[in-house]
Amino acid sequence: MALTAADLGGCKPRHILEILLLNLGTPVSKTRLIEILWGPSASDGAVATLESYVSGIRRAIQPGQTKTGPLRTANSGYVLDPGLVDLDLSRFRCLLSAADLAAPARAYRFLVEALELSAKPLLGFELVADWADEARTRHAAERVAAMISAAEAATLLGRHDDGIRWAQSAVRLEPLNERAWLALVAAYEIAGLPVEGLSAYDRCRRLFSRDLACSPGPALQAAHLRLLRRRAEADTGLSEVLAALLLLWDRLHVAGPQSPAVDDRLGENAGRILDSFLQRVRTTA
Repeated sequence: MALTAADLGGCKPRHILEILLLNLGTPVSKTRLIEILWGPSASDGAVATLESYVSGIRRAIQPGQTKTGPLRTANSGYVLDPGLVDLDLSRFRCLLSAADLAAPARAYRFLVEALELSAKPLLGFELVADWADEARTRHAAERVAAMISAAEAATLLGRHDDGIRWAQSAVRLEPLNERAWLALVAAYEIAGLPVEGLSAYDRCRRLFSRDLACSPGPALQAAHLRLLRRRAEADTGLSEVLAALLLLWDRLHVAGPQSPAVDDRLGENAGRILDSFLQRVRTTA
């Protein structure tokens, strides 16, 4: 049986039931419910009004079982018994917890099931309530984290298309989530798509520079370097350029004291390689 706001006695009772469902198994005090529902405009009779609404909810969801149904009085407030309520949001979180403890293949199945279960918007019809917005924001963050975990598991299992798809979805929803970008770049790397991986890294780098005034972290930079090396393997000229750049980088930032003669000779050779490469770029540009 589906219940409407009218069955529950109006919008406020529906809100009370939704808030209790969002806190399934955790008591919510009357004071907190009044604060959420009425805020500073609550009248002196708010407690009596709340109790009246809760009585109506009990009659609607547990007719004939007002004392033994899922809606209980607890700690000067109310709680829904999780053992008597089947809630998709609760199932979603249980699947995520199970995925955290499972081997990659089972974890991936749990994550996909959780994401499919949560595909519809949470409280999509509550458009103006701040408490609903907060719940949706938390749930959206949980879904993005699940997408990233699904991308990582799929990549580990060799399901390259799935890994790329989940990572792309996570990046689209949270463009400044570095873990999402790392999952995407790693998925391209493992799939043997260095060009796509380099392109993804470049988008991430430009976005982070513009919006966060920072560069991608060490893990993403390491993945970028691996992709550069893989890309260079198929191009001898590019490989030489990369080697020259790495050598010059080492001289500037990494290498300790070396024999000046040997160091100068290597540096001159690296310089010639880069100069030749830049000349070719200018000619073809």
